[in-house]
Amino acid sequence: MLLLGIDVGTSSIKVSVVDASTQRSLVTVQYPDQETPISSPKPGWAEQDPETWWLHVQKAILKANGSGKYDPSDIGAIGIAYQMHGLVITDKAFNVLRPSIIWCDSRAVSIGAAANDAIGADFCLQHLLNSPGNFTASKLAWVKANEPEVFGTVAHVMLPGDFISLKLTGTVTSTPSALSEGVFWDFTTHSLSREILSYYGFGKELFAGTQEVFSVHGTLEKQVAGQLALRPGIPVSYKAGDQPNNALSLGVTEPGEVAATAGTSGVIYAVSDQLTYDPLSRVNSFAHVNHRRDHTRTGVLLCINGTGILNSWARRQFGGEMSYTAMNALAATAEPGSGGISVLPFGNGSERMLENKMTGADFSGIDLNRHNQSHIFRAIQEGIAFAFRYGIDIMRSNQVHPTSIRAGLANLFQSDIFLRSFVAATGVPVTLYASDGSVGAALGAGIGCGYYTAVQDAFSKQEVLKTVTPDECPDLEASYQQWLHLLQTKLPFTNKH
Repeated sequence: MLLLGIDVGTSSIKVSVVDASTQRSLVTVQYPDQETPISSPKPGWAEQDPETWWLHVQKAILKANGSGKYDPSDIGAIGIAYQMHGLVITDKAFNVLRPSIIWCDSRAVSIGAAANDAIGADFCLQHLLNSPGNFTASKLAWVKANEPEVFGTVAHVMLPGDFISLKLTGTVTSTPSALSEGVFWDFTTHSLSREILSYYGFGKELFAGTQEVFSVHGTLEKQVAGQLALRPGIPVSYKAGDQPNNALSLGVTEPGEVAATAGTSGVIYAVSDQLTYDPLSRVNSFAHVNHRRDHTRTGVLLCINGTGILNSWARRQFGGEMSYTAMNALAATAEPGSGGISVLPFGNGSERMLENKMTGADFSGIDLNRHNQSHIFRAIQEGIAFAFRYGIDIMRSNQVHPTSIRAGLANLFQSDIFLRSFVAATGVPVTLYASDGSVGAALGAGIGCGYYTAVQDAFSKQEVLKTVTPDECPDLEASYQQWLHLLQTKLPFTNKH
């Protein structure tokens, strides 16, 4: 049996076709080759068109089919991973009403702050595990307040993965995991939050019924199957946000296990068996893929908006036609510490771990007589690693103490400079695996359709590539303290971990 995994990323769509018996990808493709742009009509706004996602999903599946490495008719289940926290709204006929307000959009920060004050910070933390912040619920409230003619025609509220599943199956479903990432879910009542819906004035009918992440969310419609050369009727049997899905793809499902990613954004994701929360909502807790009423599994998530997007920006501005591989090689010629340059990677919306402040990105310590491209490229990767250290220290203050971290060999973790800077800065060993989000989504589909009898069975043949420990890495503590001082000069507060 073959499994199809779709990863709806910010930059592109990735698709993998996995042999369920070997747990290995037969082919992995992405579409488009160039990064999909983020529209920013006003400062702090970030939008993408859901119909563009769907077009790119189709193109990616057809590209994978065109590889000739498998028979598309052998695909027996579909799994979907997607960029978290995005808002997709449609009318009764499932027509998209406006561009999706995506994860790094900051327009609803003040709306979420007002909701937190009105509902009560203690209530929000104990029931929602988060402040409403600028999550999906607050984004929907922004639409209601600022685009009432649009809000008046809303019939369905979805996360990005719900929308792609709808396009495949014609059916809308949701899960506690999805609703919790939108801050619609009450963990104490195991239902939609009455308080959030009441405060914001949302009708319960806007939200689909909930079911487990690993379950049949609909079956492939005949017309869509014909367009994609797939068998009609195969199930979409898994649907999860990209960070819970990344954790699943690394076999991170039980308390104490920790995953990391460093794509457009950067994330540390730790699994807990407690309803834990940060008093300042600098890190956030959501329902993990295997969370159930009688089986508490939360994902404690640290998100840094500006990681890979900064590296991408630097490539466009300073690298010309240079590949990321060439950038990494050039960065390796600069000494650890980047000759005293410090870089704050916070230029992609308000940062939750900085209490929803927007500091912008910052470069400091550049000597025009000494420094060149190599120092800039290395300082960017070290600055991103230092942002992870800052966030992990917040997690430590909340009794999350990673002793090892798992990551896929993808995005920034493909850079030896970044990998060793990350390990040096955090003091935590990192083990790299041959996995990525689309493979994880495919294996999730195998769990959801019943091919695997237990979650762990889907990852029994995981390939470990290497482990890097702190004693193998340069000492960057002095550079981190310099970076921390720069950050504190930019903030109207000082976090003490």
